[in-house]
Amino acid sequence: MSAVEPIPVAVVGAGNFGRQHARVYAGLPEANLLAVVDRDLARAQRVAAEYGGKALSDPAALPPEVQAASLAVPTQHHARVGLSLLAQGVDLLVEKPIAPDVESARDLVKAAQEAGRVLQVGHLERFNPAVEQAAEAATLPLFFEIHRMSPFSPRSLDIDVVLDLMIHDLDIVLKLVDSPVRDVSASGLSVISDTTDIANVRIQFENGCVANLTASRVSTEKIRKLRFFQPREYISLDYIKRQGVRIGLDNSAGLRILPLASDDGEPLRRQLESFLRCVRDRSQPRVTGQDALGALQLALRIREAIEAHSHLVTKTLAAHR
Repeated sequence: MSAVEPIPVAVVGAGNFGRQHARVYAGLPEANLLAVVDRDLARAQRVAAEYGGKALSDPAALPPEVQAASLAVPTQHHARVGLSLLAQGVDLLVEKPIAPDVESARDLVKAAQEAGRVLQVGHLERFNPAVEQAAEAATLPLFFEIHRMSPFSPRSLDIDVVLDLMIHDLDIVLKLVDSPVRDVSASGLSVISDTTDIANVRIQFENGCVANLTASRVSTEKIRKLRFFQPREYISLDYIKRQGVRIGLDNSAGLRILPLASDDGEPLRRQLESFLRCVRDRSQPRVTGQDALGALQLALRIREAIEAHSHLVTKTLAAHR
């Protein structure tokens, strides 16, 4: 792609995620960063001064040359700003989650389809080399154990830990398990913020697969690990190290231990390169709006299960006073 004309791009939302998108675009020969947009113009100016492009406070003022954009505003604004950008004829990469509710997500998917625009959603772990290798190794996953833990950060407190962190793993599990969800049970707790900061979930699928997931943003350390079992095999990966191992039985009934091949490619760079290929080729992105809608629907179902469990605990406590 570096031998062809770079695609004019913009970053809308100059917070932490948006700044990282601007950094990567600035280093890609296939991209030409024309604008950085944030309602806080001073913040947009700081990012633009570092990585290039014109600083703007209104996405409606984007240069007409812009063909594609990363949308990294707070989740509650995804639909409003995203619909405006799609109406301007801009191909869109929306940070996860796609939207705060199903109706808004469906509006984005429908608008992109009607406008003939690319809509990719930033489920970044799909571009983690270890995840790619694990997906190739998956045959019939029947049991998952997943932990995603982070120290507290003031960012993204507009959404709970399920939509903030766990949704990455929900997307991966839905991609690997070829079966509808049958049942969800969950519990969670608000520790520091006004929303759920730690959650534990058990998902049962129609084919018998079970997935246990724990996500926390009040941990003392950062952990990103996924393990799944399938007939005669166990696969374990570390998202952070981008490494994994595949353990199974060989023909002599002994253990066969194989490392999952990996590389040093930064997932965000891989994601944006893939997005730009879709823009250029008019092809379907790896993570479609429909994929993201499915992950969102499951996340919201988990939220409902957490709320139901919280009500049960409250009633139990009240009964014992």
